[in-house]
Amino acid sequence: MKKALCASVALATMALATTPAYAGTAELLKRLHEKGILSDEEYAELLAEENKPSPAAAAPSGDTMTRATESVDSSRMVRMASSGIGLEVGPATITFSGSVNGFYVHDNPATPTARTAVTGGIASVGSNNSSAIRNGLLPGFLKVSVAAKQSGWDVGATFGMYPGINSTAYGALGANNGGQPTALATAGIDFRQTFMTFGKPNVGTFKIGRDIGLFASEAILNDITLLSSGTPGNNVAPGNTTLGRIGVGYIYTDFQPQITYTSPNFKGLQASVGVFQPLSSLTGPAESNSAPGFQGKVTYDGKFGDVAARLWVSGITQKHDLVGGGEYTGSGVDFGGKVTVGPVTATGYYYTASGLGTTVLGLFDTGAPQTGPGIAKRDSSGFYAQALATFGKLSVGGSYGESRLDYASNADRLANPNLLDVNSSYVGQVRYGLTSWVTLIGEYVHSKAVAHSGNKAESDAVAVGGILFF
Repeated sequence: MKKALCASVALATMALATTPAYAGTAELLKRLHEKGILSDEEYAELLAEENKPSPAAAAPSGDTMTRATESVDSSRMVRMASSGIGLEVGPATITFSGSVNGFYVHDNPATPTARTAVTGGIASVGSNNSSAIRNGLLPGFLKVSVAAKQSGWDVGATFGMYPGINSTAYGALGANNGGQPTALATAGIDFRQTFMTFGKPNVGTFKIGRDIGLFASEAILNDITLLSSGTPGNNVAPGNTTLGRIGVGYIYTDFQPQITYTSPNFKGLQASVGVFQPLSSLTGPAESNSAPGFQGKVTYDGKFGDVAARLWVSGITQKHDLVGGGEYTGSGVDFGGKVTVGPVTATGYYYTASGLGTTVLGLFDTGAPQTGPGIAKRDSSGFYAQALATFGKLSVGGSYGESRLDYASNADRLANPNLLDVNSSYVGQVRYGLTSWVTLIGEYVHSKAVAHSGNKAESDAVAVGGILFF
């Protein structure tokens, strides 16, 4: 009972204090007694505890606040976090962060002919326009992180929930399945992050759990369409997200189970390497993989006079064991850089891969079309270039990108005449920082898909909306 009362006193201190400094404990007990929060018996008991001689009473003069609160068990104390949105509970810091966004997206297929079949194309087809109120490339998210220092180690845990605003038709892809724009349907929650970390400044950091991958992560994190729409994808029945530049300049990195290690920062240079859950292709033959996947990334951040730069290179490799016999290894490498000079930030990115695929379904999809020993692999490549200029609260930007896919063999060519040759898009974007949390965004996107057969599809889209971060 006594411990519970002490904890109540600590919590009440937060509620009643009118300045960042704590009131004296005896005075606080008096105020709680006067307000009827403490009974006569509880007040007398706690006051007696407060008046007991302690080592603190004989200590030399020091911080008054520290001496006044030494009788309260600090492991039970709740305090406001020193930064961000959160609180400190005993030795742990709990922080909350999140985002909400929504856009009106109008998509207009611009190819009126029947020759629009492109396997793996990202441009909308058909004769009808479509309108949607939907998420952009990001769904919403709520992240909760807990951090503490224990036995000399910095330890932490993160949970990240990513709900969309559109209703989802649950299937093989879970919350990332196609949309279901009907009454009484429900939105999907993509629980992308569940991981723990432990490390030391001079040792580095280990991560175990589910989080964003290493390969191609810089491509999407530096893409200006990350905060907006980019290519809409299925705008008639929108799912959790649009496509942004996924499949139109880079392959989606995805959030994957992993054990990774990140080195200390050596004057701007940092490296990460990880062992990953092996992924089976969604569109290929059944797999029973015996070995994990591997990914790595190296980044460099530096400043040269008035020029700030971030450079990176990353790679991925994974062996695929097919249930029907045969095997192949999918692999890829990418590199890029971001340079900021005055109000302008320019970004360039390139990737090349074999057996990794290039379209929007994810890593390794469309990477290998055949089965059996000596399986052939499709090569792929892509790039994007962009610039964003910021003047006060107003930013204006643009980007262009392509993703290409090659046939694995003549047999592949004969079997898949309408296979994608190249996806491309260009984007024009305007942002306005309404507040430190809210950014309003307007965007125009032209998307184009061309097959090896010559078939093509084009579409034009306009997106207007906003995104909030806290």
